[in-house]
Amino acid sequence: MNSTLKIGLVQHACTEDRKQNLAASVAGIRDAASRGARLVLLQELHTGVYFCQTEDTRRFDQAEPVPGPTTEALGRLAKELSVVIVGSLFERRAPGVHHNTAVVLDADGGLRGTYRKMHIPDDPGYHEKFYFTPGDQGFAPIATAVGTLGVLVCWDQWYPEAARLMAMHGAEILLYPTAIGWDPRDDAAEKTRQREAWITIQRAHAIANGLPLVTCNRIGTEPDPSGRSNGIQFWGSSFIAGPQGEFLAQASTDKPEVLVAEISRRRTEDVRRIWPFFRDRRIDAYQDLVKRYGK
Repeated sequence: MNSTLKIGLVQHACTEDRKQNLAASVAGIRDAASRGARLVLLQELHTGVYFCQTEDTRRFDQAEPVPGPTTEALGRLAKELSVVIVGSLFERRAPGVHHNTAVVLDADGGLRGTYRKMHIPDDPGYHEKFYFTPGDQGFAPIATAVGTLGVLVCWDQWYPEAARLMAMHGAEILLYPTAIGWDPRDDAAEKTRQREAWITIQRAHAIANGLPLVTCNRIGTEPDPSGRSNGIQFWGSSFIAGPQGEFLAQASTDKPEVLVAEISRRRTEDVRRIWPFFRDRRIDAYQDLVKRYGK
């Protein structure tokens, strides 16, 4: 295995046109592969709009099985380009059981694994509990031709436990397909605080675990179908960071972009030797972490 790995991500806006959205993702993957990327991350639910702004039973018609149309299309592309692709879709598992699922297509085109989103938000504009059953696969990294991937999804990125467990189970890279943005009514200072908090928490996961990290967010303003709010203005800002949280590449807040950056496979080993957080963990004193809240 090479001592370095080029990683790509594809940031773009989405519409109600599934074919158009998938075409944008595919074009971005081809662009990243042409620039040497062997692993490409797509944004959360990249084949459609972020439909969770409202609760609408008709949206369940958009769900698909795994394997299914999206994994088949991405699998063919992965094989053609000899790249690993991490996609994100609305999974129909059974009537009334649906998941927000990341899918990993290996360089031979095979569906190497899935991760079902574990932390499910229920906030104004983010009514995901109406649509998604929490994941039941735990925090299990997925082995691929380019390494072992710790794939998590959006709201998972606020939880240090999720990143830690992926790292403890052997993840070599943390990846977060994401859909997050501002309420357009927020003032500039609040928007800055939210975006910087989002960036900081993920860089902290990279640092705390000594791992490179990739996060891919969408762009564009998507209206609230109910008309009760001003919709969501997705803030993009997708980035690739090294194991000390250093930025290797970062996208804008409002433009479609394909980022590619090179990581060193040796760097995790080197960083963990000087910052041995795993050595110094007090596993004898962490029992309260399995409680909901303190005493």
